[in-house]
Amino acid sequence: MYDGLSLSTNKVALLKASILAAIACFSVMTKAEEPNWKGNPVYGSVSLAAGFTPDPWVQDLQAGGGREVTSSLAPGCKGFINYGRPDVDFNFSGSSAVVYIHVESDADTTLVVNAPDGRWYCNDDFVGLNPMVIFQNPREGQYNIWVGVHGAAELHSAKLKITEVKPALR
Repeated sequence: MYDGLSLSTNKVALLKASILAAIACFSVMTKAEEPNWKGNPVYGSVSLAAGFTPDPWVQDLQAGGGREVTSSLAPGCKGFINYGRPDVDFNFSGSSAVVYIHVESDADTTLVVNAPDGRWYCNDDFVGLNPMVIFQNPREGQYNIWVGVHGAAELHSAKLKITEVKPALR
């Protein structure tokens, strides 16, 4: 007897497959909006252990890119970056009270960081037009870093700095 509530095994399997396909499709769409943190970094990788010297570690670079990042990625995300690959991959090991990642430039720069916890951290105008992201008790692992330019798809000279000492900002 059919009670209107039972489904055949084939229909249940088809329904499960449809739901899984919809979830996978949504996941792919969401991931497509993220910058490519797996890309080969433009300015290379650096591995620093807690207590590293010299401190700060500095990388001269060209900030900016052709695609705008928005707060839909994470709160505070702004600016134009290279979505295809990070500027720098920073590999951290050891135990430290704090790590500061910041930028100095004459341009209005932004900072986008994908941390080892898989979360995105962003900043614009921490001091003046220079951004900074602060990691208290930072996790060991890889930090993918992008330095963006606020307001336009342009490139500007900048210095990316990583330090364990509170920076004297200009």
